[in-house]
Amino acid sequence: HGVDADGRVCVRRKLRRAEVAAFFGELSPCLVGMEACASSHFWAREIARLGHEVKLMPPAYVKPYVKRGKTDASDAEAICEAVTRPTMRFGAVKSEEQQAVLILHKTRELLVRQRTMQTNALRAHLAELGIVAAQGVDGLSSLKAHFQRVTRSLPEHAAEALQALIRMADGLVDEIERLESRILDRHRTNDASRRLATIPGIGPITASAIAANVPDASLFKTARQFAAWLGLTPRANSSGGKERQMGISKQGDAYIRRLLVSGALVFQ
Repeated sequence: HGVDADGRVCVRRKLRRAEVAAFFGELSPCLVGMEACASSHFWAREIARLGHEVKLMPPAYVKPYVKRGKTDASDAEAICEAVTRPTMRFGAVKSEEQQAVLILHKTRELLVRQRTMQTNALRAHLAELGIVAAQGVDGLSSLKAHFQRVTRSLPEHAAEALQALIRMADGLVDEIERLESRILDRHRTNDASRRLATIPGIGPITASAIAANVPDASLFKTARQFAAWLGLTPRANSSGGKERQMGISKQGDAYIRRLLVSGALVFQ
């Protein structure tokens, strides 16, 4: 959906993926608005290389401009309207390198979650057989050691299943350590990440995640705007002149928020 300087519709056309680059390559430089969604950063880079100015917007900020119904055409029209609003908030386009670092973080997060699931399953199954231990890493190590000592006294099919869980959990630990090593290597070579790590409560993992997620910190006018973007500020629910502050809004990137909260608890 395209409009001219006076707001008159000058193009309304459906594009398939293979047609996008050719279409924008034939246009003279213009403003291109896009929703920040899957593959949007890739297409923003590709379209920007053709000489256009690309701006990414959160889908939640575009939704109010959809007049009626939910179609691709109405969504495109809403994006075209939203990108010209003077109060619209835009996101920075991430580079391939920044997205590569984020892939490291997201993969590590997935593996940590899977390790937790397998550890909980192991604890629950062993408890059914009367084998328990304290919580934490030390408790898990003693639990595995106890299991190895009594393996022969357990039902054969149960022992095989539990051995499989232990092997998978140990393999995940090795993979997580390898990913963390790559993240630390990236952290040491990034100036912004090293500066962030000097803040109390922020370690290399958190600093690397913030540096990759926020390629242009100038988009935030104040530190509170950044905190609001992360969802760490109170959620307002005010009406009729009555001010009500609820719990934190939990907007924005949940991964960074968890890292910051965990770092603050450790720092205490």
